[in-house]
Amino acid sequence: MELLFASHNRGKSREIQELLGDHWELKNLHDLGIKEAIEESGETLEENAFIKAKYLFSQYKTACFADDSGLEVKALGGKPGVYSARYAGTHKSDADNMNLLLSNLEGLEDRTARFRTVIAYINSKGEAIFFDGSVKGTITIEKKGSAGFGYDPVFQPEGLACTFAEMSLEEKNDISHRAIATNALISFLNSSK
Repeated sequence: MELLFASHNRGKSREIQELLGDHWELKNLHDLGIKEAIEESGETLEENAFIKAKYLFSQYKTACFADDSGLEVKALGGKPGVYSARYAGTHKSDADNMNLLLSNLEGLEDRTARFRTVIAYINSKGEAIFFDGSVKGTITIEKKGSAGFGYDPVFQPEGLACTFAEMSLEEKNDISHRAIATNALISFLNSSK
């Protein structure tokens, strides 16, 4: 079965497809030929996830979902949060965002943080259901690892000695914020069949 996903992010798509397994075929915005970016004008992760899912539903009138994720750093008052993807500016890279984060944390002892994902699923009737996942950890002093994307090289999950970027996709999918939210969505979809 096809499941439409309102994202251009291939890293997210890989992670989610891995969790979905063979029962679902994920189709992201690239697969659907949608090139324009969906403006994330919300003030919260929930609002942004819903904006993206609603856009896709308006185009296809079928069940679809979107997610929004953010890194919330305690010493920075929860920032970058909803602005994680554009922390260093609208057209900046993952490396720029990480460099700014590390710079803003320089000299601070408290480096606790959490990654959070909210999924907005819109069913075929146009009703929205939300799923949430989070994982606690710390921000490392320097980047470690080359796997993953986003802030993965500087996020070390609680109780582990490696960053998300030092894990395989399977290892990350066992504990990540996105995996927790996605697994809640999968449970819901399976129970709704």
